[in-house]
Formats: sequence, structure tokens, C-alpha cells
Amino acid sequence: MNMTEKILAEAAGLREVTPGEIIEAGIDLAMTHDGTSPPTIRTFRELMEKGGPERVWDPERIVMVFDHNVPANTIGAAEFQRVAREFAHEQGIRNIYQNAAGICHQVLPEKGFVKPGMVIVGADSHTCTYGAFGAFSTGMGATDMAMVFATGKTWFMVPEAMRVDVTGRLQDNTTAKDVILRIIGELGADGATYRSVEFGGDTIEGMGVAGRMTICNMAVEMGAKNGIMEPNRKILDYVASRTGGKFRVYTSDDDSEYVEEHEFDVSDLQPQVACPHDVDNVKPVEMVEGTHIDEAFLGSCTNGRYEDLKMAADVIGDRKVHEDVRFIVSPASREIYLRALGDGIIETLLRAGAIVCNPGCGPCLGAHMGVLAPGEVSIATTNRNFRGRMGDPSSSVYLANPAVVAESAVNGVISSPQ
Repeated sequence: MNMTEKILAEAAGLREVTPGEIIEAGIDLAMTHDGTSPPTIRTFRELMEKGGPERVWDPERIVMVFDHNVPANTIGAAEFQRVAREFAHEQGIRNIYQNAAGICHQVLPEKGFVKPGMVIVGADSHTCTYGAFGAFSTGMGATDMAMVFATGKTWFMVPEAMRVDVTGRLQDNTTAKDVILRIIGELGADGATYRSVEFGGDTIEGMGVAGRMTICNMAVEMGAKNGIMEPNRKILDYVASRTGGKFRVYTSDDDSEYVEEHEFDVSDLQPQVACPHDVDNVKPVEMVEGTHIDEAFLGSCTNGRYEDLKMAADVIGDRKVHEDVRFIVSPASREIYLRALGDGIIETLLRAGAIVCNPGCGPCLGAHMGVLAPGEVSIATTNRNFRGRMGDPSSSVYLANPAVVAESAVNGVISSPQ
């Protein structure tokens, strides 16, 4: 069996599982955020009214993170957060992060909730991020999450697996973001629908925690059920330092079967840009250089980590943001913010003219800070560029790595960092 099959078999109490098999699996951790907690709670209460349990299955295994609209920017957002806050108090859910601790997918690993071998579900599609730690993690809707709250279990169809090996040493200013954009551009937005994508190869093996999280985060952008990697030493050291507990590492057998296998040599890879309005509309940055931008955004659960902020600051140096550009920076967590503050990175960005916001999702979802006006163009380190994703339906979003975003913010047009 491969890694995903082994984890799911263990969670279902079975010796083995096969692709297409329907299983009921025990859940190790469930996560909701300020946008998905209220509909989950509403469905949970409907279950109560029909004779279901009045208490969640295990309050210690539920984590709530307020990150999408923090601080609340509308009455509706404030009400959503109040509903989640009151439910957490009522149910004894102590793991609730509501004062801009950061984006859920950054906060959970930081706070030691994520370990290899776990089965993690979240009411957010980018829950697949935790595959970087050797966990099976996937997103689900509020109705399914309510059932998890009630029972601690859910059903899965065991996904078929595909293997993606990445080899070669990345050039300067080319990052894990460019790797996953290149993969999505080649395989397509539906190239891995309901499949488990297992990433490997010497490039992946040598990557740090941030880069591996970026790649698994965007596995869902090619339709994957989950993305997963065998933990390397950097991951194991990170998990050990955050959790202090024991965990089990699963690896794929040598004779694991994959429906597809792909290999990407990234030795000569240049920075990539996903052009409007599809994540798989990927081109080398040189093909879109000179495109006017109104906004640049550095942040999100894909690229709001310390390494991303440092790369942007290094690219900008003592230069200034173009007078016609809004350069918005939102660290992925308070911990990252404080580290970047202590190292002078935030000061560099501020002096350059960036707008540095509190940790959170920020402009990524087009609902909180940095919303695009009709016809405006943004270049962002986010994970989606669908029509209307960051604002008006007539606006456009280009996706790129932090170095490209920072260089573009300075020049006022999409630019390749030199």
C-alpha cells in the first residue's frame, strides 16, 4: 500500500484498503474557521433536535481559528464569530484562536496539532496543506463536518494514487510555488480529481517545511483529494519541537501502484505565473512581463510564511513600492509576524511603502482588505485566481512567487526579479 492507504486502513481498523473502497474512518483532528464554523454548528444543532448527541465527540480534537475576516469587517462577520465563540464555550472547545493568531493552516502545525500519520479534516479546501507533514488531510463541507463533530468519524472512498517526482536544484528566486504551478500547468486543474497525489524526488526531499506546505496546499488546485509527502528530517524536527509527543511515520511500499507517474526536472525552471482566470493557465514570467498591476499581495496560507516575507524584503532592498500600486502584506501567523519584526523584515517592507496588515487571510478571498475594483489587476502569492476571487468579477488575478510579487510591486508591472 501507499502512504495514504496505510493511514486510512489504520483509521478504519482494517488490515488493508484498496482504491474505490468505501470506509468509515476515525478522525484525529477536525478544524473549522470563522466562515465555516456557524454552518457546521447550525447543522450540529439540527442533529441535536432530531435526537443526536448534545455534546461534540471530543472537544480536545476540535480546533477553531478565526482567520477569514479578522477583525470582523461586517456585522455578519461579527455575528458569525460570536456564534462560534459561544458554541466553543458551551461545548468546552478550548482550542479556539480568535484574535489574529493567524491562518488556520499555519496555526495548526505551529501549535503542535499536526503529526505524521494523522487523519485530519477541515471545513476549508486547503486543509490538504498538512500532507506536508505525512498526514492524510482533506477538506469537507459543513454538513459532513457536523457529523464529525457528533461522531468523530466520517466516510471516505479510498482515492486512487498518482506519484509526482520532482528532481533538480532550483535557481535563485525560483521557489516551491513555481514547482507546483508548473505541475498544475502541465497536469491541469482536473488532472488529479479525487486522487491522492504523492510528491517525492530529491527536490522535495531537500525542501524545508515552508516549501513543502506550499506544494501540498495547492494539490487541491488540480482536483486532488489530498497531497502527501514522506516526512524528511526537517519535517520530523519541526513536528518534534512543536508537539513533544510520539507519532508514527508511514511510508509507501516499494511495490505501491499508481494510476499515473510523472517526473519534473526543475533545474532550469524559471518563475511561473498563473494567468487569469484559471490556476492551470501557467506561463513563464517572461511571457507576461510588463502587464500593468494595481495591487500586489504577499500572504495567504500558500505563501505568507517567514521565508516568503524575507524573500520579498531581500528583493525590494532599499527601493520603494510604485506610487500606483497597493502592496499589501499579511503574515500567515502572529509567530511569523513577530519573527519578521525582530529581524527587520517588516521595517524594510514598511519603509518601502507596503501596507502591513494583521495575520489572516486578508485579500485572498475578496472579502476583507484589498478588494479589487472593476477592471483592476492584482499579482498575488495566493492559491486561486478565479474570476471575482479577489473582488469585482471584471478584475484579474495573477499568481506568482514572493520574489515576482515584490519586484512587480516596485515596478508597477509584472516583472521578473534579477
